[in-house]
Amino acid sequence: MQGNHVINDNSRMELVLSLRQAGITSSSVISTMENIPRELFVPQAFKEQAYQDVTLPIGHHQTLSQPAVVGLMTECLNLDDRKKVLEVGTGSGYQTSVLSCLCRRVYTIERHGSLLKEAERRFEYLRLHNITSKAGDGTLGWDAQAPFERIMVTAAAADIPPLLLDQLAVEGIMIVPIGTNDHHNTILKVTKKRDGLETEELRDVRFVPLIPEEATGS
Repeated sequence: MQGNHVINDNSRMELVLSLRQAGITSSSVISTMENIPRELFVPQAFKEQAYQDVTLPIGHHQTLSQPAVVGLMTECLNLDDRKKVLEVGTGSGYQTSVLSCLCRRVYTIERHGSLLKEAERRFEYLRLHNITSKAGDGTLGWDAQAPFERIMVTAAAADIPPLLLDQLAVEGIMIVPIGTNDHHNTILKVTKKRDGLETEELRDVRFVPLIPEEATGS
């Protein structure tokens, strides 16, 4: 696997600028996103757009979220090197890679087997060894590894997924897009307290739907 060397420092500077303009203030998040070669995670036809603040297709009707959304969702997890994170929806593996640089370990689930294999090759190429991945139904979470201090869902759910909430540690944070409208979802920050949930709406976005079904080999 090789990076695309047409990507230059200006492209990365544009990425940093777009993150700052979107209100991302975490220096660790910005630095991580600047240093991860985003062009590795998109099809050849879209490599020139890899650092633009746009959503890009990755196959199987899935997408790579625009950098501003990745930055916001990552920043709002309040990560550190002690946190164990569950990611639902590996996709291209870009968000997974960002998380892996900011926490102790990432467990990630993807229902499309072929997307997962491509992502795993990228993790190996980038020498990201704190990622554990599997193909499966992300709505079920990963009970054998629970509880998780942080959970990130990268597809839109109709409501906060109850099984994922069960696997979230007390005082843990879940970031999840909510909504069934194809053109309008809202990213929620959910904090699990001993006496209930605290929720905060972060921004409106458009995500592919979270589909509760067995993993496919496609």
